[in-house]
Amino acid sequence: MLDLGTSLLASVERDPNALAISDGDLDLTYGEWFAKISALVDGLDAMGLKQGDHVVTVMQNRWENASLHWACQLAGIVITPINWRAKPDEIDYALADSEAKALFYQDVSAEAVAESGKAQNLPRVIAGDAEGGAHSLNDMLAAKAADATPQASADDWSLMLYTSGTTSRPKGVPRRHRAERAAAIAHVAQNLYRHGERTLGVMPLYHTMGVRSLLATSLIGGAFVCLRRFDVEGALRAIETKKVTNLYLVPTLYHDILHHKAFSKERVASVTKLGFAGASMTDGLMKKLNEAFQPELFVNHYGSSEVYTCTIDQKAPLKPGSAGRSGLNQMIRVVPLGANDAETRAKPGEEGEIVASLKGDEAFEGYWKRPEATAKSLRDGWYFTGDTGYFDEDGDLFVTGRADDMIITGGENVSPVEVESCLSLHPAVEEVAVVGLPDERWGKVVTAFVKRSRLVAEADLDAHCKTSGLANFRRPRAYVFVDQIPKSPVGKLLRRMLVSGDFEAEKTAPSGNDAQHS
Repeated sequence: MLDLGTSLLASVERDPNALAISDGDLDLTYGEWFAKISALVDGLDAMGLKQGDHVVTVMQNRWENASLHWACQLAGIVITPINWRAKPDEIDYALADSEAKALFYQDVSAEAVAESGKAQNLPRVIAGDAEGGAHSLNDMLAAKAADATPQASADDWSLMLYTSGTTSRPKGVPRRHRAERAAAIAHVAQNLYRHGERTLGVMPLYHTMGVRSLLATSLIGGAFVCLRRFDVEGALRAIETKKVTNLYLVPTLYHDILHHKAFSKERVASVTKLGFAGASMTDGLMKKLNEAFQPELFVNHYGSSEVYTCTIDQKAPLKPGSAGRSGLNQMIRVVPLGANDAETRAKPGEEGEIVASLKGDEAFEGYWKRPEATAKSLRDGWYFTGDTGYFDEDGDLFVTGRADDMIITGGENVSPVEVESCLSLHPAVEEVAVVGLPDERWGKVVTAFVKRSRLVAEADLDAHCKTSGLANFRRPRAYVFVDQIPKSPVGKLLRRMLVSGDFEAEKTAPSGNDAQHS
C-alpha cells in the first residue's frame, strides 16, 4: 500500500496539467499545486516540525487548508483538524490532548485562538498576512522549493480526527496512511467515480466526509472545488461554473440546495452522482432529490470516523431508509443489545447494536490516550459502534439510532448532556431533557423539553445558551414546556418517551413571581 504522499506524487505525475483544486478565482493544476505544497513542506521543516508531530488546524475548506493536509502527508506530520467554530476551551483541549507542536488557523477562528491559553505557547500560523505573533501560511506557500520527497510510510499515522461521546469529552481517532488510502479507494469504487470527476469540497476537512472527498478526488485526477462555508448561492455557483460531477453531502445541505429559490435543474445539470452520509435522510427528501437531479447513482453511505465504511446502498431511492450491505473492506453484524461479543447475532428484524470488523483495511486501532474508551468499543476484533439497527429479511441494514442517545443534526454530533447542563444553569429551569426529533432539513433537530420554575420565554433560554458559550450548532432549535419530565421508577430519564411523543405539554404556564422549586 502506498503512503499518501507517494499517492499524491503519483497523481501529479499522471495528470500534471489537470485541474486539481479550485477556490473562488484560484485554479491550480496538479503540477502547480504540488509546487506550492512542496514549498509548504519546506516551511514545516523550517518550523522545526518532525515526523510524527501533531499540528492542530482550525480552518474552513480553503485551498490553504487542503494544501496543508497534503503537506503533512508528505512530511509525515499528523494533521489534527478541529471545527473552525471551536471555542477557546475546545482549542485548549485539542492542543493539550494531541500534544500539538503548532497551530494553524484563519480569520474566522482568530478570536478564539487569541483567547486560547495553550495556543500562546505554540508556534502559530495564520492563513493570510502575518499578525499577532503568527506566521503567514500564504508566505510559506508562495516560497520556492524543490519538489517534496515523501517522508512517511504506509504504516505511519496520517491524521487524527476528534469524535464526541456521551460525556462530550472528545476522543481522538488516529488513522494510518494505509487506512486512509484504503478508505479513499473504497470511496472511489463504491461511488463509481470516473477519471477526472469534480467534487464540491464543502464537507469540512475536520470531518471524515470532507477528508475522504479530498483524498478520493486526488486518486482519480479530479478537482476539489472548495466552498469555505456552505451557502446555497455559493454552492450552486460552484456547481454550475466548475461543472461539478458528484456531490457527497449530509442530508441537511441537500435539503437547503433543493428548496432554495435559486435552484434549478439546469444549474446542476453536470451532477450525475449523489452520495450522502452523516445522518439519515427522510423518504420525502430522497424522492425530491431523485426527481430533481435524476442521478445515475444515488448512494447512502453509513460509516464513522473510526471505520470509514460500514455499509453502502448504491440504489438508495429503491429502498428508503436502507443503509445497504457491507462495504468492500468490511464485514458488518448486528448483535443483541448488551452483547459482549460479535458471535451471537440478532435475528432479521431484531434491533441490536451494529458491530464492524477491525480486520477491514479502513479500520482504526483504538482511541488516542483513552484506554477505557478503546476497551469499551473494541472487543475481540470487532468495533462496537454504539449505533442501533437491524437487518431486514433481504439482508439490508437499517440504522435506527444511537445507543448512547447522541443527536446527529446536520451531520454534527451533539451530546444532549452538554446542552442539558447549559440550560440547567438558567434560574427558571427546574428540569430539562434534550433529544433529537426528526426533521427533513436537519435529519434531527435539537429539542429541549423544559419544566419551568417560573415564567421564561424560549428567546430568553436561547439567549442564555448563546451567552453561556454553547456552540451554535448545539443550541436547541425548539423548546417544549412540560409539567413533568418522564422518568423510570428508579429516576432514570426516559428520552424515548419524549421522542415518541409520550408526554404532556404544560397545561398552565407559571407566573413570573413563582419561586424556584428545590
